[in-house]
Amino acid sequence: MEFLQITSPEDYRVEQIYSSYCTTFCEDERRDWEKLVPLFTNPKVKIISVLHESKNIGYLILWELSNCTFVEHFEVFEEFRSQKLGSHITKYLFENYPRIILEIEPEHLNENSARRYAFYQRNGFQLIDEIYVQPSYGKGKKPLDLWLLSNYNPENVKDIKDEIYDIVYH
Repeated sequence: MEFLQITSPEDYRVEQIYSSYCTTFCEDERRDWEKLVPLFTNPKVKIISVLHESKNIGYLILWELSNCTFVEHFEVFEEFRSQKLGSHITKYLFENYPRIILEIEPEHLNENSARRYAFYQRNGFQLIDEIYVQPSYGKGKKPLDLWLLSNYNPENVKDIKDEIYDIVYH
């Protein structure tokens, strides 16, 4: 498995990534194209294409914050799901980013949410905040009630949330 950082929206993989991003994540859970483009050159952000057997199988959008790495988006493309590839990606994350925070929909929302939560639990994440609100991504988009998960025991969840709000969702 290869993990290649994409530094330009002109990269040939971006079209597939953005298409899947728009299909998988609802309007309120994602950035519009105009807000995504600046991330490619933001020094705190890594947009990573995940390749397996020379195929682009998914991507990660990571934010390197002061004391942790925030996974804004993590997706294995639909045709590659249920093949244990997500677990391999999680292993890569653990090996390269020891303190990871991510947000997910609460498990009680639907079957996919429950499956996603179970996946993260199996892969070493724990629930650290059930009352987290993802701020709106912009005009016409709603804030979302989500859960925060981590692969470590953060000392101060409020400080982490404040930094996510200030830097990721500014």
